[in-house]
Amino acid sequence: MSSSVAVSPADTPAPPSAADGEVELTIIMPCLNEALTLETCIRKAQGFLERSGVRGEVVIGDNGSTDGSQEIARRCGARVIDVPVRGYGAALYGATLAARGKYVIMGDSDDSYDFSDLMPFVEKLRQGHDLVMGNRFKGGIKPGAMPWKNKYIGNPVLTTIGRVLFSCPASDFHCGLRGFSAVAFRKMDLVTSGMEYASEMVIKATLLHLKVTEVPTTLSPDGRDRPPHLRPWRDGWRHLRFMGLYSPKWLFFYPGVLLMLLGVVGLITLLPGPRTVGGVTFDVNTLLYAAAAVLVGFQGVAFTVLAKGFAVTQGLLPSGKLVQTAVGTVRTEFGIFAGLGLMLAGLVGSVVAFAGWGAESFGQLDPARSLRTVIPSVLGLVLGGQTLLTGFMLDVMRLHLRTRPNTSGTGSGV
Repeated sequence: MSSSVAVSPADTPAPPSAADGEVELTIIMPCLNEALTLETCIRKAQGFLERSGVRGEVVIGDNGSTDGSQEIARRCGARVIDVPVRGYGAALYGATLAARGKYVIMGDSDDSYDFSDLMPFVEKLRQGHDLVMGNRFKGGIKPGAMPWKNKYIGNPVLTTIGRVLFSCPASDFHCGLRGFSAVAFRKMDLVTSGMEYASEMVIKATLLHLKVTEVPTTLSPDGRDRPPHLRPWRDGWRHLRFMGLYSPKWLFFYPGVLLMLLGVVGLITLLPGPRTVGGVTFDVNTLLYAAAAVLVGFQGVAFTVLAKGFAVTQGLLPSGKLVQTAVGTVRTEFGIFAGLGLMLAGLVGSVVAFAGWGAESFGQLDPARSLRTVIPSVLGLVLGGQTLLTGFMLDVMRLHLRTRPNTSGTGSGV
């Protein structure tokens, strides 16, 4: 299938000549017991290279096949890279590390993607795009090629979430046929080994402001005689969880801030006394829930910084403005003093509450009065303790962040 955007010879640099010995394109495939379909995929890829005149190679990232897949690949003339770490991402990463091409195109070795029609990917890469995504919904999904829950629920939902959270231009977030430049691969610094690898690639390319585009591609029923390695619900949840880690502002920060605001409004409104709205009286029970909202909201905001810091220290994300500010500027002493201040306020309130109890000869108290002092006092003590712990954790992360510079030269805000 041709690209939807016409490319003239003047727009596309000529491929390197055979005389210079340079490999322009490496076609890689992950493999784990794909003896039934591997040869077909390799032959299609080699046929494309021969017909198109693109100087290239085929590399198989084998994940420990026991059905003779390695021998099949070598017999067909492909290079086999043994990848001992199990996982879709690990196999692709190992094969990409061994690639000699200026560009890399990856695709599954189950004969569901058409390796004989890769020119649209090559054209976009030659134009200077860093990541070229296939789009199965524009190119065509043949009957039986994709389960209904993947086609109508999983892929659309995860793609929509990815586009909203990261402003990613791809509209088929999990298409397995995609191309990228060797330079972009080094910039993305991919670290996951499982199915999250596909999401990590798209997200990092977007956050690093790489040039991302897509071309139509087709999806056919795979040629396996066994169920696929993909587990839709489990792997879908892993992708969703992974995207939440990459964008903690939507998962933790915004809900946390909203909860804190609602809780503070409740505290300010109910601390002086009960309030009646439309015949309904709100009193200390509601005050307790308001304090809980402040507490949970604070945890969400603190966890945003911690999650972002973790993602940076693990190489999942480039260091953004929030991490640089919170981990690089906010000192441990600030967290200590803020935490101690909140705890001191809580302690003072606790002393006042205890004195009030003493004034009643340590007998039975009126909850409507006593809890208006006890609840904010306990809240101050707990928030102070959490602030202290968050400050110390940021200091631990700061040590790791200093040892991992942002090699991409760009940052991503949270």
